[in-house]
Amino acid sequence: MSAIHGAGTAHGAGSKPIWAVVDSWTMTRRELARWARQPVQVVVGLVFPVMMLLMFGYLIGGGQGVAGDFRAYLVPGMLTMTMAFGLEATMLAVTQDLGKGVIDRFRSMPMNSGAVLVGRSIADMLQSAVGLTVMIAVGYAIGWRTHEGFASFLGAVGLLLLLRFAMLWVGIHLAMVAGRPELVQAVQILVWPVGFLSNAIASPASMPAWLGAIVEWNPMSATATAVRDLFDNPGAGGDSWAATHAELLAVAWPLALIAVFAPLAVKRFRDLSR
Repeated sequence: MSAIHGAGTAHGAGSKPIWAVVDSWTMTRRELARWARQPVQVVVGLVFPVMMLLMFGYLIGGGQGVAGDFRAYLVPGMLTMTMAFGLEATMLAVTQDLGKGVIDRFRSMPMNSGAVLVGRSIADMLQSAVGLTVMIAVGYAIGWRTHEGFASFLGAVGLLLLLRFAMLWVGIHLAMVAGRPELVQAVQILVWPVGFLSNAIASPASMPAWLGAIVEWNPMSATATAVRDLFDNPGAGGDSWAATHAELLAVAWPLALIAVFAPLAVKRFRDLSR
């Protein structure tokens, strides 16, 4: 706290961008320190998507309408769904800080007003990158392979993290609207319909026409399809505009969500001090 205050008192008009970065990094270190204090929560967040992948790959099955190896189809889909898992931890952290008055103390200090949210988002993205690495390693362990070059691999990972970044800002905004941890529990239930109402596990071709159309336009479906193309894994097929322009939508959807919800979250945060 004292470090933040000391830095803030020296803020000048010309140094605002520099101190915005310093304040954001200070908040990031605060969030990362929680990992050491809550190791069980971190481990559960890493293990849960792995359990889902193994259950669908070996126990439950699926892949209706999928041509080719189902696990080659499933792994990119589960990588995409992993980008939606764990949002509740960030949402709960935001509401708990609000409830305990931590945010009020930060706002009373001469620090960048958006540093708290930026720090929270950076810490979440770091944890998401670790989780994505674990899932890719498990995918390789069960026989999944990519068939394109390293550039395509990095492109796929970039699209996955872009989706996570977009969903993160949606979650932060909803957390501040909810305001209390118990309401966040209700909001986070929406993650499951959004995740399963996609082509992560089954092809839209196997669904009723109206439902398949909804699934194809799901932002998670666009990312999953684009990632499968970049990995050269079996795809969901389809000749609709959404299916044939998945790469474009995989970029456009997250950018649109960020453009809407990031400013809303920052505005909501600033309004709390009024």
